[in-house]
Amino acid sequence: MLKLMMQFFKNIVVLTGAGISAESGVPVFRGEDGLWHGRRVEDVATHEALRRDLWGVNGFFNELRRFVHAIEPNPAHLALKRLEEHYGNRFLLVTQNIDPLHQRAGSKRLITMHGQLQSALCTQCGARAPFYKDIAQDTPCPSCGKTSCLRPDIVLFNEQPYEMNVIIEALLACDLFIAVGTSGFVYPAAGFVDIARQCGAHTIEANLTQTECSPLFKEKCIGPAGQTLPALVERLLA
Repeated sequence: MLKLMMQFFKNIVVLTGAGISAESGVPVFRGEDGLWHGRRVEDVATHEALRRDLWGVNGFFNELRRFVHAIEPNPAHLALKRLEEHYGNRFLLVTQNIDPLHQRAGSKRLITMHGQLQSALCTQCGARAPFYKDIAQDTPCPSCGKTSCLRPDIVLFNEQPYEMNVIIEALLACDLFIAVGTSGFVYPAAGFVDIARQCGAHTIEANLTQTECSPLFKEKCIGPAGQTLPALVERLLA
């Protein structure tokens, strides 16, 4: 790997998933029992749940929003910020995570494709706005002022992730694609490695264990992201 890392890459795309934030204590979305922070995915991240119990869904995300308030980024987040500082606008970080750890690490070239925990979406006017407190029925929309209409700014199942056109364009242009801490189950993100490969990019997976997508990557860094990613970035910048 060291020999490979000495080559110069023109454009880098990094995809991160729950594994990178798990090392900071953020609950993993998918587990063996299908629970996320003590709740079933079907109860909090589907349109059915939103229609059935909007304020129960908001209550769950209120709790999670409070939970991540004091969570700090780990060395993996900081390593990606360092990589961004070196590559500038030739670097793009795409995260499936809704937590604010990449932002707290200082990442700027960032797309939160599944939305943001610290943001609210108005079902009346469609506005998205930063939101750090609890969402309640009498909370007014920051844009239109209406109440009983705010929901978490989270991409639910069967909703289109944010900024997919920008992501695809970056994948088509990259010559290095790195996936960090992602399960490889959730599409469209699980298909990013295929797009990058077809365009001739070198592909690296950094994960705690092997995944279903592991055979698609040319290289693998197995172990905690807080250890493997700083070492990988060090090689890239050598």
